[in-house]
Amino acid sequence: MKALPKADIEAIFARFHEIEPEPKGELDYLNAFTLLVAVVLSAQATDAGVNKATKRLFELAPSPAAMVALGVERITELVKTIGLYRGKAKNVFALSQILLDKHGGEVPDDRDALEALPGVGRKTANVVLNIWFRQPTIAVDTHLFRVGNRTGLAPGKTPLAVEQQLLKAVPTQYMLHAHHWLILHGRYVCKARKPECWRCVIAEWCRFEPKTPLPTGK
Repeated sequence: MKALPKADIEAIFARFHEIEPEPKGELDYLNAFTLLVAVVLSAQATDAGVNKATKRLFELAPSPAAMVALGVERITELVKTIGLYRGKAKNVFALSQILLDKHGGEVPDDRDALEALPGVGRKTANVVLNIWFRQPTIAVDTHLFRVGNRTGLAPGKTPLAVEQQLLKAVPTQYMLHAHHWLILHGRYVCKARKPECWRCVIAEWCRFEPKTPLPTGK
């Protein structure tokens, strides 16, 4: 897939901005710590499923100290409806302890420090830096990876390649919200099995062919 020209990329993000100037993520959180935990738990899980599990978890443990006090067994019990819950529970406990020991109980605004925490990779760090610390990062999940390649916005063979392409291509004024626009677009419109091109707001610039038509009867 050949990358889109600069003018088309600018038009795409102008359209996203016109329709939803302030896009929001769908994970529930109370503060930087609970956002970090929610994102760690969201790997290979739906945001809705994570929100259901974290409602009670965050009531009991809205801080690293409270999370450590809960202990691994109680955390595990509270998040058992989420995929890979045992390993995630151990990571949440461990990262909470590290935040207390090394960061004064605060979530660092530094990528390297975040990625040093158990269960935190580049994507998770980017989400936290973008949402809480308002840094212009782009977290490439499966949805964003698909949209970047399918549309021609940022063709790349790996998530990192797509991220780097987008960091170069997205106009500066749209960078802060690019992450959310693209993920939500991939989640609800540019779907994996069959993109809903007939209701896509950026179809006129997208390189995906053939465009899927409006289903019969709609």
